[in-house]
Amino acid sequence: MDEIAAFVDNAHPVDLAAWLDQLPRSDAWSHLARLALARRACVFASLPLESQAELTRAVSPSDIAEIVTQMDTDDRADLFNVLTPVEQHRLAEHLADEERENIRQLSAYEAGTAGAIMTTDFAILGAEMTTLEAIAALRRQAPDTETIYRSYILDDASHLIGSLRLHELILAMDDALIGDIMDTSPISVSVTMDQEDVAKIIARYDILAVPVVDAEGRLLGIVTHDDAADAMQAETTEDFQKISTVLPFAQNMREAGIRILYSKRIVWLALLVFGNLFSGAGIAYFEEMILAYVSLVFFLPLLIDSSGNAGSQSATLMVRALATGDVALKDWRNLILRELAVAAALGATMALVVFPVGALRGGAGIALTVGLTMFVVVIIGSLVGMSLPFLLTRLRLDPATASGPLVTTISDGVGVLIYFSIATLVLGL
Repeated sequence: MDEIAAFVDNAHPVDLAAWLDQLPRSDAWSHLARLALARRACVFASLPLESQAELTRAVSPSDIAEIVTQMDTDDRADLFNVLTPVEQHRLAEHLADEERENIRQLSAYEAGTAGAIMTTDFAILGAEMTTLEAIAALRRQAPDTETIYRSYILDDASHLIGSLRLHELILAMDDALIGDIMDTSPISVSVTMDQEDVAKIIARYDILAVPVVDAEGRLLGIVTHDDAADAMQAETTEDFQKISTVLPFAQNMREAGIRILYSKRIVWLALLVFGNLFSGAGIAYFEEMILAYVSLVFFLPLLIDSSGNAGSQSATLMVRALATGDVALKDWRNLILRELAVAAALGATMALVVFPVGALRGGAGIALTVGLTMFVVVIIGSLVGMSLPFLLTRLRLDPATASGPLVTTISDGVGVLIYFSIATLVLGL
């Protein structure tokens, strides 16, 4: 017990939260309750949101309200958003008016936008302040501010007119005016900007936080690098789910129930069945060809899988390039010409590999059929895989949907028709 108590008292909040998350909620709360309030709030905020919600339901609202009061504004808004309306009302009754209003404002922003992940805990300075006055102001604000590494300068109407790094403030002369040393063109984002784009801006300019402004340029909050990283991780997880044709879900795999996993996976699986029926119809159409040359069936899985694999490679590379901003819609023409050259080289190489196998299995005619088909289907699959993400982007849909099973299904159907059409021409039937 002494070792557990020492761990609870001294462990890093993130490590302690990970340990508590494995315990029954009653045991987790008993350990949390004995911590000092500031540490208790830090550990609680480090728990997964679903675990925070479960603890909120398991203990009294007054106990949770005490913790929520100490949490960063964006963290408590996130917790509030995963609670039911009844739970939100019960918790809000135990919060001060200022905190209740702050949560209401942050919770009102659309999920996935800068407003939904920003915090209102930021440092403010006046342009007319001297360096010494600004340092004194930061000392007063620091306890209630998420970061003081960059301060923001506002006019009387709360418009963002500048920003100042702590490093520059410390190095400035004591009597220097903030208005003279501040950056008068600070990087900022709109409150409605997509959170993924916000994260890209933070990464591009290598900044710790970016200010969030409304349409009139008034400062509403800041998005810090850690919140941007969390948002980017969530976006990446969603992209991986879409790449696998799984409808996005918020829960992690450990917490997701059977009903959630079934409902998120069945939709695309059912739709892709109809795509696979197209392949079956193609095979049925060439039934006489198959009966005459049974050896063709041996190569069918190899050929259509190669087409699907080539398409999946192209689609995955293009989806990632579009997501990171490496390519844009205007690059489509150049990229498709390059992909055509690459796919032709890949198809030729793979055709050379399967040609001798075809000769051994069915003679020169089968070898030529298999080799030509391999060359063509790899090209077609690669072009389909590269083009679909661009098409979906043009239609304002998520290009991640174009990868994996969707590209494979399309390539399979087209590959069957190409294979047996070439066989008909080469074998003279």
